[in-house]
Amino acid sequence: MDLDTEMDGSNGSNGSDGNDGNDGNMDGIRKRFSSLGRPAIGLAWAALLLGLWMWGRDATEGTGGPAPMTGDVAAVGRPSAHPLPPAHAPLASARPKRVVIEAAGVRAPIVASGLDRDGAVQPPPFSRPGTVGWYRAGPEPGSPGAALLVGHLDTKSKPAVFHELSDLKRGERVRVARSDGTTAEFTVEDVEVVPEKHFDARRVYGSRSHDRAELRLITCGGKYDRSTRTYSANVVVSAYLTGTTGSPGNVSAGSRSAPH
Repeated sequence: MDLDTEMDGSNGSNGSDGNDGNDGNMDGIRKRFSSLGRPAIGLAWAALLLGLWMWGRDATEGTGGPAPMTGDVAAVGRPSAHPLPPAHAPLASARPKRVVIEAAGVRAPIVASGLDRDGAVQPPPFSRPGTVGWYRAGPEPGSPGAALLVGHLDTKSKPAVFHELSDLKRGERVRVARSDGTTAEFTVEDVEVVPEKHFDARRVYGSRSHDRAELRLITCGGKYDRSTRTYSANVVVSAYLTGTTGSPGNVSAGSRSAPH
């Protein structure tokens, strides 16, 4: 079945795009430092922007492998001995349109996103909790480097698009429909819960190998603090390109099939 066709009329399975009065919920990426003083916020975002710059550089140079683990990181979907398929060669550039993660119940449109006025990665608005944001200044999913997709965990009253992200296991699949008519298929490499105090931007955003197309999916995680309305951690899913369907330039409905 065509990935675009099967998602027509869908706003994502976890959460709808109706306005829910969701200002009480804080996205772990955008609001991570809201409880800190103004000088600390500036330093924190300076570090994040430096990490994003290094991530962009890594998209072309590579890091030569993952950076060392930092902090109290909880991994999901282990053991690491689980065999994974070989990496597929990176694809030509094409904008992402939709993402499907069967194991997490995700079928959602993707919108381009940038940085907000504080220098943080801008997630979709809370009025669209079933939408996923793609950081447009970075690689497209399927292109060389690490593409970044962000989404909300929940709203004030119900789950949002990435509510089940932490349930993903090593070896499960993520499909991204692209504007050139292809569907990029990624295999989950690991799932981590990264505490706020140990968040390493270079490690999270940086590519692990210069010759792979990688994907990071990020949402809130850890404990929710009602006094600050923030989460204590981020869930970070790392995946890499292992397959593709469809033909570049062929974007008509029914002309390509989604991966199984």
